[in-house]
This record gives sequence, C-alpha cells and structure tokens, in this order.
Amino acid sequence: MSSVALFFQSIDVRLDMGPDICDITPELNRLVSEAGVENGNLAAAIVGSTGSITTIEYEPGVVEDLKNAINRLAQPGDHYEHELAWHDGNGHSHVQAALLGPSISLPVRGGRLKLGTWQQVVAINHDNKPRKRAIEVTIVGN
Repeated sequence: MSSVALFFQSIDVRLDMGPDICDITPELNRLVSEAGVENGNLAAAIVGSTGSITTIEYEPGVVEDLKNAINRLAQPGDHYEHELAWHDGNGHSHVQAALLGPSISLPVRGGRLKLGTWQQVVAINHDNKPRKRAIEVTIVGN
C-alpha cells in the first residue's frame, strides 16, 4: 500500500479593480510538482468575500466576455442592501464572488493538473479596488 502525501501552501496574486482576472495555472502546476504528487487532487480557495476562482480559456476575448458577463450578473451601481450598512460601493462585488464561488477542486494526474487543452485556472478580484489575494492550496495524493 502506498502512502498518501498532504501538501499545503499559500500563494499571493495582485489584482486590479474588479473584475480583474489572473491565470494561476502555472503557479498551481509548480506547487503540484513541488508536492511530488503524481495522482491525487488539488483544492484551491481564495481568501476574502470579494474574490473567486474558476476555469476558462485564458485568452483576451474570453477574459473580456467573462468580465462583461460578471458585470451583467450583478451590476455595479445597482441597489445593494450591503451599501446601507457599509457605504463602500462594493455590494456588487460580494454578489459576483458568491455566484462564481471561492474555491475549486481539480484532479492531479501524471504530476500535473488534469485540465483541457484550452482550460486554465483563474483567480478573480470583484472588489472596487485593487487587492492582493491569498490563495490557499491543498494537494493530496501519492
């Protein structure tokens, strides 16, 4: 019976005012390699209530399409109850992040993330100001 490895690390990304989208695939694959896991699972979670993680084809057209779709889902400038309490102009940011979600789970196969040819993992800042985002990564496997 082979033993199971557990690896965890935090990575930081700097993102502009939202929605801003950053490809984190190379960094995640670097961590998989560092963990020495051939087959298993990677879980990544962005810290903060106005950030999210998903996958897309990371090319300029899709990135712009996703930004536009995110802003249509929860438009900046609309009425948000959050603004009554905090008056910080980012009610839409919280709703956008909640709709996309803060985490992702991905298979690791052959010592790399198992992704489609045109699939990359992206971190998104939805806040109305630039943010440094921590992403907590846990890799389990053998």
